[in-house]
Amino acid sequence: MTTNHAEKINRNEFLKNLGLKGAALLAVYCTGSALSSCQNESNIAPNPTGELLKIDLTTTAAAALKNVGGYIRQNNVVLAKVSATEYVAVTQTCSHEGRQEIVYMNSQFYCTAHGAAFSKTGAGLNSNGRAGIKVFQVSIAGNILTVTNN
Repeated sequence: MTTNHAEKINRNEFLKNLGLKGAALLAVYCTGSALSSCQNESNIAPNPTGELLKIDLTTTAAAALKNVGGYIRQNNVVLAKVSATEYVAVTQTCSHEGRQEIVYMNSQFYCTAHGAAFSKTGAGLNSNGRAGIKVFQVSIAGNILTVTNN
């Protein structure tokens, strides 16, 4: 009897399963891009659905959202006030190298690690940002702002 199941393992576990240990494992890691992945595996979050973040705009934790250009980072989400009446939420994880370095500044989302820049629609604005980033749905009911994965 055979059982088919998918199991996700990271690169380190895979190489250890191949029997590579100690110096051999170190040599594989040091050879450069031959076995490099597209993303920084330590920052990969599951693809959540539903509510990602709920913020009461009257709290001190949301104080930065009172001014246009202000932003907060929470639960792998960057939430920014982009105009007097509009908030935009994007993933905190940059598409360039998977680092959680996205901030909001100068009317765009920006990765502080390598300079990838993104518009409020998630479109890439330069070569490092060309893959774009995920934008989430934002809704407001009274003083409660909710970010959901659409």
